[in-house]
Formats: sequence, structure tokens, C-alpha cells
Amino acid sequence: MTKTSEPNIVVIIPARGGSKGIPRKNIQLLAGIPLIAHTIGQALASKSVSRVIVSTDDAEIAAISGQYGAEIVLRPVHLAADDSTSEEALLHAIDTLEKSGPTIDMVVFLQCTAPIRSADDIDNAIDLFKENEADSLLSGVPSHLFLWQVKNGEAIAENHNYLKRKRRQDMQNQYVENGSIYIFRPQMLRETGNRLGGKIVLYQMDEQSALDIDSLHDLARCELVFAEKQNKDNSDKLPADIELVVFDFDGVFTDNMVIVDQDGKESIVASRGDGMGISILKESGLPVYVISKEQNKVVSARCKKLGIECYQGVDDKESALNQLIKDLDVSLSGTIYVGNDINDLDCVTMAECGIVVADAHPSLKQSADIVLKNNGGKGAVREVCDMIINKINNG
Repeated sequence: MTKTSEPNIVVIIPARGGSKGIPRKNIQLLAGIPLIAHTIGQALASKSVSRVIVSTDDAEIAAISGQYGAEIVLRPVHLAADDSTSEEALLHAIDTLEKSGPTIDMVVFLQCTAPIRSADDIDNAIDLFKENEADSLLSGVPSHLFLWQVKNGEAIAENHNYLKRKRRQDMQNQYVENGSIYIFRPQMLRETGNRLGGKIVLYQMDEQSALDIDSLHDLARCELVFAEKQNKDNSDKLPADIELVVFDFDGVFTDNMVIVDQDGKESIVASRGDGMGISILKESGLPVYVISKEQNKVVSARCKKLGIECYQGVDDKESALNQLIKDLDVSLSGTIYVGNDINDLDCVTMAECGIVVADAHPSLKQSADIVLKNNGGKGAVREVCDMIINKINNG
């Protein structure tokens, strides 16, 4: 994806296929999407960058990164070994890009294993870099830790005088490098072989951003941080005045699988938790509907049991949704649509709030306002219902 911007500022995200701590770490799911997708999305949302590049040796990482909007520079295998450095990958990517394109003025190096950042962080760091006419920048978090080393069996104080222990508020400002954002001029990298050099400035971030994913424990901690943030963000993305909630059926109320008996009769497995969620949502007085392409009786039977009206055999869901909005005399700005596959794309993008299940088609995830934590048929509907009820109750 290309953006018009001056100077030519390029984001490079190195992501090799090998990983010791967590196999396939860069594409492990975090908050419902691959880990690397968070960093790609933040970079694409930046107002300052010209291009977003993923440097990888791995075909699957390349495919996933492309689906989420990044350009790909394929890295030679010898630059993706365990002892290969990020600087080697960065220099290869810069040289590759400049062979067929304009000179790069600034590189923003983002590590996808440090995903707790925002597009604003990227833009603010770039502004700081420019304002200070820096050669390189690193991000860091404030630290008031008393550091010690052990030398020859003896503990040695490193950054403080233990005989005159200071209060936290009296300590000199110190920072820990968090690995989230680096910015540098390509010429500086070529001259020093290092991401940092020349005039270095520091962009301060909050303490949560210091979480770097190197183990399953780190991934679990990061999931909690994202869940807390996502709950708040998702509530903000719902319409201020909700008037209508519309669901697709297959892949939303179900896991998109179907059971076929020897006579060709189809059946599904549904979540009782989803059913309870629909019941609570209906008690709020909100109109709830299903628009489905499927004509099978199992759809109408399940909807009848849940007490919601269903439109079946619908090929043009966008027209059906528009007609439903007109018939109910509600507004598009108050409409929520929940889907899972490419035939839901028009409705997801048209509704004020388009929501997709965690295992939705990648094209929908890119277009949705909210990506759920749960898969279709596995609590996704209940998650939507709880989200809406919390919004109504808490404003």
C-alpha cells in the first residue's frame, strides 16, 4: 500500500519464519488476528509514512502480511538464520526498495513482537525525529529500578548509591529500551551497521508498551492488555444510538460446518450461550434479524426457536439490509451487522458498525469495525449481545 507523503518515510517490519521461543511466533493469533497484523495495521494508519514493508523469508508470513495490506520484500535464507541481525534484514530491504524506487529518507523499524503501540505513537515519534534533526531514534519507557550486577560473587550497585537510597520521585530520569519503535536515516545504518548512531533521541512510551513477546507467557499477558483495550475500543465503535442488529447465520450462529445424514438431511451444532445472549438482547427491545443466503430449514428452525425473524435464500444481502432498514424506519447510522464471509462484505462496510467473527475471511477483517474474540458458533453471537447490552447499560 502506498501513501503520498514527503519526505519518503518507509516502515520496515522484519519477520522471519524461524522462532525458538514460540513456533511461528509472528503469525500467532493475538486478539483474534495474527501478531504481525497488529503492527501492519498501526503502520498503515500512520499519517506520516509512505509505504509499509514486511521483510520475510517465509511464504505464509508473506501471504498473511499481504492480506493485511503490507508490501513484501523476500529475504534470502542466509539473512533469516538464528544468528542473523535485524540490521542485515533492514539493509537488504532498503537496498531492494531503492533499486526499483526512490531514495528512502527515513526508515521506521517496527518489531511485531512489541505490538503495544498506536499509529499516533508512530506519527509522534516521526515528528520528534524531525524536530530534533536526529540521525536515529529509539522508544523507551521510564524506569526507577535499582540495578545491580554480580561480579566475582559480589553484588555491585550499577545505577544508584545504596548508601544514600533516593525516593522514586527524586531519582534522575532513566529509560528502558522497549523495542517498539526505531527510526533512522539509511545512510547512518550503512555507515555504522547499527540502527542507532549519530544524534540519538528517545521517544517516551507508557510502561505497558515494554511488553515484548518472547514466550507463551508473554503472549498471554499481551492478550490481557489487548482484551482490556479492545473492550473499550469496541464499545466506542458501536453506534451511539443502536436501532437494529442484523446477523448472518452460517459461520456466525454456527461454526460454518454442517452435519449431513444418510438421507441428505442437514443439521448444525449451535451454542446455548448464543441463544441466551439473543434472549437478553431481545429483552432490551432492540429489533434482531437474520439475513442468510442459505435456504435450508435448519436456519428457519433455529431462528424460530430463538424468536427472531429470518430472511432466507438472499443472494443480494446489501439490498435486503437496505429494505429492512426502510421497512423498520430505522437509520443506517444506528445499524449493526455481523458477518463472517465475503458475501457479507457489502453489509459489513455499509452498516454503521460492521462486526465479524474471529475466524472470518481475512478480507472482512480488514474492512470490519470490530473483530470478535470468538469464532462463529463458539460464542461469537453471545459476545456481540453482551457488548451491546453493556453499551446500553453503561452508555
